[in-house]
Amino acid sequence: MVKKRNIKLLIEYEGTHYCGWQSQDGRQITVQETISQALKKITGQKTTLYGASRTDSGVHALGQVATFFTTSRLPPERFLFAINSYLPDDIVIKEVKDVRIGFKPQTQAKRKTYIYTIINGRVPSALRRNLIHFIVKPRLNVNRMRQAARYLVGRHDFRAFATKGHLKENCVRKIYSLAVSREKNEVKFEVVGNGFLYNMVRAIVGTLLLVGQGKMTPKNVKKILDSHDRKQAGPTAPAKGLCLITIEY
Repeated sequence: MVKKRNIKLLIEYEGTHYCGWQSQDGRQITVQETISQALKKITGQKTTLYGASRTDSGVHALGQVATFFTTSRLPPERFLFAINSYLPDDIVIKEVKDVRIGFKPQTQAKRKTYIYTIINGRVPSALRRNLIHFIVKPRLNVNRMRQAARYLVGRHDFRAFATKGHLKENCVRKIYSLAVSREKNEVKFEVVGNGFLYNMVRAIVGTLLLVGQGKMTPKNVKKILDSHDRKQAGPTAPAKGLCLITIEY
């Protein structure tokens, strides 16, 4: 009897040229579909890839997690080199390992960490132009954004920070930490939570940017959170500044 295996992948990718993680109908190129096609070339079978986080179009990842079932006997280290040989340069499998059959990367994730990066200065970055958002002026007030971020830490209904057409029945999520930092002209937002709604992190960043620009007070963020009204929050920040860093189990 051939034994079925559940194999876990740790994935890094630049999302610039992809319509997000999840496979879609039509001709859109996604990260999930690209990796699935590579696996098919190795195993000779159509493979369903189960991802831990459905990153949006243009969003990047250093630590995406996905699993797939296979009856292939190829050892993990051989899988690693084989998959990467069939993938484009902007997707890399960093680790391959066997996990228990019942492991589910999305539902069993405990914490996810995202970082949103901005260059806030006179000139942008040429080498990192696809990986960061650029804001010339004004100089963002980090202290005000930190004050506003405190209102979002904890367990809340975050429907005010999610795209309306993608709202779920349960919009309650827990943010463990939301750190805002600056090093010279680089501003970073690090968000750690047990899960996120569609566009939630980018909507939070877009709202905090209004605070940092002096267009909104920190206390306004608490009112927006309590309102459950997406129209009261700030714009959705551009996708290219967001990166999925780690997923903890």
